[in-house]
Amino acid sequence: MKAVIQSGGKGMRLRPYTNILPKPLMPVGSKPVLELLLRWLRRNGIQEVYITTGYLAHLIRSFCGDGKRWDLKIEYTEESEPRGTIGALSLLREELDSPFLVINGDVLTDLNLNAFSAAHRKHRSALTVAVSRRTVRVDFGVLEHVENRVVIFREKPNLTSLVSMGIYCMEPEMLQYIPDGIPFGFDDLMFFMLDRNRPVHTFLHDGFWLDVGRVEDFQKAQTLEWDEDAPAFDMSPLSLETSNLV
Repeated sequence: MKAVIQSGGKGMRLRPYTNILPKPLMPVGSKPVLELLLRWLRRNGIQEVYITTGYLAHLIRSFCGDGKRWDLKIEYTEESEPRGTIGALSLLREELDSPFLVINGDVLTDLNLNAFSAAHRKHRSALTVAVSRRTVRVDFGVLEHVENRVVIFREKPNLTSLVSMGIYCMEPEMLQYIPDGIPFGFDDLMFFMLDRNRPVHTFLHDGFWLDVGRVEDFQKAQTLEWDEDAPAFDMSPLSLETSNLV
């Protein structure tokens, strides 16, 4: 299976760090996020990777090269104008001719890609989204009412939801839904699919997942110990606070 790593964004949430480096090259421990992603893909049996680039593309190309040092084949696209997280795939219509993976370039996880792709094949839908549970504390009193009468009150509750991990398994037919010449994000794709009653399935991952696209999460990633050659990330140094991220 081929994989696409989305690396074209400007990393606005990580400013000022990303004034110098593109977000996928931000270091976690001794290695950039992008290298950790590439090593994870190779451990999961992936050999062909496309990296979509835009902002500071030359730095990403210079660092990754052709991928041989990770036993990978890496090719690149470059956006002259931002196309959005899904719109960038329009530059790969000819290359993505079988089921493929799409991965945000700021994700760290121990997701088993073989299990993920097997679930996608079982569903027989064009799109499967890897999801994780995330708990958010609401710093207000939350009311539920019926006809303006309060029936439930919760003081500063913790609300748990399933959230997209930024990892997708797609069939080539998904590429026909991407418009040319305008930005098209994952949110646009979801609205498109749901408005037309086209099935989208999920795959729940209960293991490690961290999106390092925000300053606070990037800083938390620095507290982890990374064994880049192990089958999963070593989470032993995690604090109780960090455990709320998965």
